[in-house]
Amino acid sequence: MHTMSSMAVEIEYGGPAVDNIVEIGSEDEGISLTWEDLWVIASNGNSGSQVILSGLAGYAQPGEVLAVMGPSGCGKSTLLDTLAGRLGSNMNQSGNILINGRRQPLAFGTSAYVAQDDILMTTLTIGEALHYSAQLQLPNSMTKSEKLGRAEMVMREMGLEDAKDTRIGGRASKGISGGQKRRLSICLEILSHPKLLFLDEPTSGLDSAASFHVMNRIVKLARQDGLTIIASIHQPASEVFELFDNLCLLASGKVVYFGSVSMASEFFALNGFPCPSFRNPSDHYLRTINKDFDKEIDGSSSSNQVSITEAIDTLAESYMASDMRQAVSRRVLEIREKNGSLVRKRSQASFATQCFVLTKRSFVNMYRDPGYYWLRLAIYVLLCLSIGTVFYNVGQSFDSIRARSSAIVFVTGYLTFMTIGGFPSFVEDIKVFHRERLSGHYGATAFMISQAFSSAPYLALISIIPAVIAYYLVGFDGGFDHFLFFVLVVYMCMLLIEGLMMVVACLVPDYLMGIITGAGIQGLMLLDGGFFRLPHDLPKPVWRIPVYYIGFHKYANQGLYKNEFIGKTFPNNLGGNITGDEIVKVYWQMDGYSKWLDLAVLFGMVVVYRLLFLACIKVTEKVKPLVGKVKALSMNKSIQSLNSPLNFRN
Repeated sequence: MHTMSSMAVEIEYGGPAVDNIVEIGSEDEGISLTWEDLWVIASNGNSGSQVILSGLAGYAQPGEVLAVMGPSGCGKSTLLDTLAGRLGSNMNQSGNILINGRRQPLAFGTSAYVAQDDILMTTLTIGEALHYSAQLQLPNSMTKSEKLGRAEMVMREMGLEDAKDTRIGGRASKGISGGQKRRLSICLEILSHPKLLFLDEPTSGLDSAASFHVMNRIVKLARQDGLTIIASIHQPASEVFELFDNLCLLASGKVVYFGSVSMASEFFALNGFPCPSFRNPSDHYLRTINKDFDKEIDGSSSSNQVSITEAIDTLAESYMASDMRQAVSRRVLEIREKNGSLVRKRSQASFATQCFVLTKRSFVNMYRDPGYYWLRLAIYVLLCLSIGTVFYNVGQSFDSIRARSSAIVFVTGYLTFMTIGGFPSFVEDIKVFHRERLSGHYGATAFMISQAFSSAPYLALISIIPAVIAYYLVGFDGGFDHFLFFVLVVYMCMLLIEGLMMVVACLVPDYLMGIITGAGIQGLMLLDGGFFRLPHDLPKPVWRIPVYYIGFHKYANQGLYKNEFIGKTFPNNLGGNITGDEIVKVYWQMDGYSKWLDLAVLFGMVVVYRLLFLACIKVTEKVKPLVGKVKALSMNKSIQSLNSPLNFRN
């Protein structure tokens, strides 16, 4: 049973979004990455902990491509996430990760990470996606034409020029192929010419020809530009496998081989597992150490069969005792003693430029995505036509008081309720944000501001058109100032509920669960808005205080009631008259302050929900943007028995 050293170890790591690194070092100098005694443990709550990576050591250096291979669940992606500073909060790590022999974080522009999933803005074309990304990532010192030229060059390098004007496509429409999406994802991350590139399953979804083409281009980039590339890859074709310089082969979180690709076959043969003739070597390696299916494997003789577990243990022990393991240790020591330069944070677009480009991109996305606003506009028009015909010209009778009030509640309640129709689009936007934020393309504040500005014109459109239909068909007060107030309240409600649904999309990024959650929250607010149950009749604990006062329907209904009734007189059933003030204060039990204060409260809630959205996306960020130090435990017990979390300090 393996145990960790009792000596306390500290590791430093950082994500690519670090903003406070001093710019030191040569622009042409590459990045050497080393790791020693690297452990990663997943915390499973009350059920204990699980070791994901067990004491790994290795290196990656400029001009070379390191392939990380192994069966599913062996820890390939976890190793990449650990080296890139992207581990989740439920993961604890210890060991030494050094960049150019120093403890320092990765900085924006010097490293890039291409995730396994292709999370892209589906309404854009390939060319548009690259052009917008170039304007976001590249510094203001470059002209717009230079940035677009960089995007065109990267597009040509990945063979996407012919599909430049084709939309990416997604759930609603057919677009580019899976292979083209994979290449586009790589293009988006190499726009800044990083010196260190992490690739998680870069050939996923590609056929053998496309896989070779993509990896050949990547290897050429490594050779020509001195890139350091670490790629996790699952069962590559023999032509692709031969492109790699070094191989890190993992099984059950342990290293069974680390060395040159050309020496791997000899290592397996010396340990009793020779690669049969005419078989892809990578297929043979994975078959030898994959214990999910076959329980036994042929040894060096046809009569000698061993279990997969025994084969893994044999290879791992042989590697640890081999000269190759010692060579890795020596190389790691050489890189450390070289004590290379600090990595440089490269300049990127200014905050104002990021906000402008993101707003423009989001505006285009909203225009092209029918689920964002156009479908909702059609539904709103239909609903308001229904309201207008059901409550058509309600008149000035006593019964019209209830009818006018019901029409107002339907507008503020059910029109805003339909915001849940745009929820899938909100989720897709937040997924794109998380990918780009992890890569340090821009910050959460720029994203929040761009979302607010790009959506404002569309929300105004889907507020004004239905409001005009409902207002004049029902026969609300005909004065323009009253109509303007009506539209402003509807617009504030739309802005507010959009912010609320963005918060839900951030916290519950699942289509079905998010729609249910958003509908439930709005349903509670509508129920407690003072129409179905008068304010004084609401149970004081919870429903009246605080729910009645924090729900926006109170202020929307109250403002529109005042707008509609105050200053008017209606006949009552006793042959007299009832004033609008009495209707608001006595009949509906509402506060007597100005309707403009209700509008101001709604505007304040719009701001609060947007700030809450900003807080949520900051909290849910999956990257630790500042240098973190992990204090290792003093180990008196085995790694498998760890239950307490490691101590993170900023």
